[in-house]
Amino acid sequence: MTKKAKSVTPPPLMASPAVCGFPSPAEQYIESPLDLNELLVKKAAATFFVRAAGDSMAGAGIRSGDILVVDRSLEVTDGSIVIAAVDNEFTVKYFRKNPSGVSLEPANAAFKSIHFSEGMELRIFGVVTACIHQFC
Repeated sequence: MTKKAKSVTPPPLMASPAVCGFPSPAEQYIESPLDLNELLVKKAAATFFVRAAGDSMAGAGIRSGDILVVDRSLEVTDGSIVIAAVDNEFTVKYFRKNPSGVSLEPANAAFKSIHFSEGMELRIFGVVTACIHQFC
C-alpha cells in the first residue's frame, strides 16, 4: 500500500504587523499564505538545515535546539557565521580571517576561539542565513 502525499498549505501572514510596544488598533486582514521556504531559502539546491547544539553561539541568538538555515553557495567572508568541520568535528562559529590566519570564534565568552595551525583540518560546509527557534 502506498501513502498518499499530504498537500501542505502554508499558514497565512497577517497584513498588519504586531506592535512590540504600545498596542494600536490593527486591521485583521490576512495578506497571503506565508511559505517559510520562500522567505528563508534563496537557493534550494544549495540549502540545508541543521539543528544547533550547545551554547557557544548564544550571543549571536543561536540556542541549543535551534534549526539553522545554511547556504552552501554563499562566499564565506570575515564575520560570517558558518557550519564547519574542524578535524571532522562539526561546529557553528563566526569565521574570522586576518593577516595572522583563520580562526573560528564563539559568541559566548565561556568558550575559546579555534585558531588553526599546521596539521589541523578545516572544512566549511556553508554560511548560516537564518535561525529558527521556539520560545516554549
